[in-house]
Amino acid sequence: MPRVTAILVVQDGDGWLDGTLTALAALTRRPDALIVVAEPTTQFRTETLEAAGVTQVVTATGGSYGTGVARALRAVPPAEGEEEWLWLLRADSAPEPDALRALLAAVEVAPSVAVAGPKLVDPSDHARLRSYGETISQLGATVVLVEDELDQAQYDTVTDVLAVAVDGALVRRPVWHALDGLDAGLPAADAGLDLGIRARLAGHRVVRVPDARVERARNPEDIGRRRPASPRLRRRVARSAQLHRRFVYAPALLVPVHWLALLPLAIIRSLGQLLAKRPNAVPGELSAALRALVDPTVPGARSRLRRADKVGWRAIAPLRMRGAALREQRAHERDRIDDRLGRERDLVRASFLGGGTWVVAAVIVAGVIVFWPLLGAATLEGGGLLPLASRATELWSRIGWGWREIGVGFAGAADPATYLWALLGSATWWDPSFSIVLLWFAALPFAALGAWWAATRLSERVWPPVAAAILWAAAPAFLSALGEGRVGAVLVHLLLPWFALALIEGARSWSASAAAALLFAAITAAAPVVAPVLLVGVIAWAFARPRGFVRTIGVPIPAIALFAPLVIDAIRSGSPLAALADPGVVLPYTPTSGWGLLIGRADGDASGWGGILALLGLPTAGWETIVPAALLALVVLVALLSLFLPGAGRSIPALALAAGGLATAWAANSLHVTTVGTAVTGPWPGSALSVYWLGLVGAAVVGLDAIRRAAVPVGVAAVAAAVIAVAPLLGASLVGASPVHAGDGRILPALADAAADADPGVGTLVLTPQPDGSLAVQLQRGEGATLDDQSALHAGRTSLSDDDLALAELAGNIASRGGYDPASELQRFQVGFVLVSPQNAGAGADAAAVRQRAVASLDASPAMTAASDSGYGTLWTFTGLERTEDDEPARGAWGVGVLAVQLTVLLAALLLAIPTGRRRRVVQTRSSLDEPAATTFDEDNDG
Repeated sequence: MPRVTAILVVQDGDGWLDGTLTALAALTRRPDALIVVAEPTTQFRTETLEAAGVTQVVTATGGSYGTGVARALRAVPPAEGEEEWLWLLRADSAPEPDALRALLAAVEVAPSVAVAGPKLVDPSDHARLRSYGETISQLGATVVLVEDELDQAQYDTVTDVLAVAVDGALVRRPVWHALDGLDAGLPAADAGLDLGIRARLAGHRVVRVPDARVERARNPEDIGRRRPASPRLRRRVARSAQLHRRFVYAPALLVPVHWLALLPLAIIRSLGQLLAKRPNAVPGELSAALRALVDPTVPGARSRLRRADKVGWRAIAPLRMRGAALREQRAHERDRIDDRLGRERDLVRASFLGGGTWVVAAVIVAGVIVFWPLLGAATLEGGGLLPLASRATELWSRIGWGWREIGVGFAGAADPATYLWALLGSATWWDPSFSIVLLWFAALPFAALGAWWAATRLSERVWPPVAAAILWAAAPAFLSALGEGRVGAVLVHLLLPWFALALIEGARSWSASAAAALLFAAITAAAPVVAPVLLVGVIAWAFARPRGFVRTIGVPIPAIALFAPLVIDAIRSGSPLAALADPGVVLPYTPTSGWGLLIGRADGDASGWGGILALLGLPTAGWETIVPAALLALVVLVALLSLFLPGAGRSIPALALAAGGLATAWAANSLHVTTVGTAVTGPWPGSALSVYWLGLVGAAVVGLDAIRRAAVPVGVAAVAAAVIAVAPLLGASLVGASPVHAGDGRILPALADAAADADPGVGTLVLTPQPDGSLAVQLQRGEGATLDDQSALHAGRTSLSDDDLALAELAGNIASRGGYDPASELQRFQVGFVLVSPQNAGAGADAAAVRQRAVASLDASPAMTAASDSGYGTLWTFTGLERTEDDEPARGAWGVGVLAVQLTVLLAALLLAIPTGRRRRVVQTRSSLDEPAATTFDEDNDG
């Protein structure tokens, strides 16, 4: 007759203890001894202990489950024979009445069995299995054979397994002592798995008993916690257990290899966790690896394994899971997680083959017509446009923190937009500047596509998204940016709808929230002035969607990583507002009135209606604002009307966003953060007006969707009037009113450009006459200051360095008649050419006079030799230049650290943004015309 000693370790399970003791009292076959291991503070009821047949209570403070079992065994006499068994229970392991009888029946007829495990069931539903057998994969990962499934006797025929959970397990006592109990390095996970593996290696069998049921109210990871362990904690515990077992099971020669590979593997797995949209698992990966580096329990566990190993690992190989069975098991686990967390709905519910196709096609045709004069251009110039660096590698060398080759040069943070220029230029790596040409021709259709796509989240009807696409592509600020060459504002307008769409979905999807983070970084890099209003919007959305708070609140992190070095350097230089400067060329503008901002006009001179009214012989004063305002009134009216129609809950956030954008545009009008020549200017308000227009169009879409049948006539009228309102801007390029034109890819005259190809370090001193009769001076190296060379720190500086002052003095001296010999200063600054820029049209008599004086002075200077006179200006060479070796300062530790942090954050966001999740594709089948459609689900990959 086998003797059974039941050991019940309470371990913070007081709430379940009475129920488990009551269940033990109802057993049809009771254990011969029942030992309870509990904290000294545990309260017992005497009648419950007596009814359950408790023979001894052992008090113990703290410790793992294995420690509790060891303390219990020290309190009982030694084993007297092979037929003594230990029944391992927890406080929440309430057995069914026949559980122990069924376990003993299974082991009595099989002398080779050393461990037998019951079905662990849900306390509220014994038909639902919590755990029923464990194994490992070919690489040693834990595989739970059955978890959270309905018991339909589908697993009853297969009894031999690699291992079973500790809860409710019946273990032959001599084997327990021979194996030296549970591994102290596995206090919360894989304890039963490791025990089963060692038992198998010792030549014993491990079985599961289908007729025995024991409740499991909590997982081992939950023990000692007030609430169930989070998925993040479960992953960390599981990973720690896996690494511990890896060190224990590995051959001795491979242990150092595993140890050295811990941290690199943790980094690689962290990247994989990001790719799998589990960023909360990354800290667990790293902490598990660090803990495994100094795990003190490994030597003892390896010693126990070595003593237990009698038959070798080949004997347990058939019990491992591999191949198709493992893939099916993992797919089943993913399905179970998907069912528990819910499926993500599609981002777009309308069909692009409907209104989306033809509206984008129509805008493509319109874009070709609008930019017809630019067809065939290799580069674009004029306004705020300059060529990019001639090689993509140069673009990427500008990112982060380092030496800025603009003016006399300085060490500092790059504008975050440098990443945008590098990405743009890399798209056409053979000719980086050609990417700007492609951007200009793709701008209108891409804007229409983004607006249509985002509008499908606000309306399932065909017409409202179509109206949104046209209104967004015809936005006044957007067309002004295209006409003036403001590439940053163009990018903001193109990316805003995608950002809004990603942010909306980001509350439920890591992929969408990471995409929103990257888009937020790109938008704020292209126009830093919109960062505050977008940040407020992100925070508001995070609080409005508390279940997705963690996903949403992290959206600004990449932008913070990009802007932090720039903000620090701007504060240190005494010009903190320089961080708000528009990236690229400093392009002054004429501030507009409040009414001008309301109609989306960013520049007081940009409406174009003044010229049309004058051509028609009509008055222009005031009417250049009244006419477009009247034409755009219907769009505003529909947007405001949406507040009083069904769907107001969607229009209120849109109009709040519009108000924020309008306020930001008004504030930008009042900022003065950069200088160019004698002009002081600030961020262009057009980017903020794009935010305003986004909210306005969004509310208009809600309004059109609500008025149903009237949507088509009202929408057609609103769209037609809006297009007429921006007609002067659409035709600016065709009539030559836009400064943007095809260029030759050069910034400097041909002679200086050719010299730069041979010697990139040679400098060109550029003198530009100013309207007030002064000269602006700029030192340009190599091929000239390209778009990616521009710096907000340089444009926004409020004081001049000694080198800047010396350069200004040199320019003043060589532009004035006298006996000044510039050779030493030209040699100091490594200047090989001096260029006097051509006089701008309408610059005035003072500018003409100073230019004439500068040209005459340079002609008279014996150190200078006249070289050319072209559209770039008048050029002289300094033939006495003796080139010295260029010694560009290295990034230094700070620069390398800044670059590493920025790239790490961006890479993490990129991995999260890549769609790799699984989705369900709905497939409808119809057997006949008279039968309803049957819906099935087909699994497909989301990427």
